[in-house]
Amino acid sequence: MKIYSINNETNVNIALSNATIKAGFPSPAAEYQDEFLNLNNLLIKNKEATFLVKVSGNSMIDANIHEGDILIVDKSLDATHGKIIIAVVDGDFTVKILYHKNNILKLIPANPEYPEIILKNEQELNIWGVVTYIIHKT
Repeated sequence: MKIYSINNETNVNIALSNATIKAGFPSPAAEYQDEFLNLNNLLIKNKEATFLVKVSGNSMIDANIHEGDILIVDKSLDATHGKIIIAVVDGDFTVKILYHKNNILKLIPANPEYPEIILKNEQELNIWGVVTYIIHKT
């Protein structure tokens, strides 16, 4: 797994149209560019606690996380039931859905071909952060 840190001095500004895009019938856009959008401000809430991870494998394809995708992960967020998290189980990194209810703790893949990771008392689990965005090439 490759882990990338956020460069706090780099800002990416992209032209933002003031027209909205309809998902129904097309309509002509009145104007094409109105302002600029800073991707750091949009995607990263806590720069010091945020890192990027490149995905390897396909255990999360039903959550639209595919091989080669980049995940934006925030270490400052609480990892709660139902969140997609980055975890280290017995020294191995993984991305899974956190299940934490009724004193049951497990990591659930989003692909039926993979088994759940049901954590036992002797296993070591470290949660590195919560996935906040998926950068996925179409």
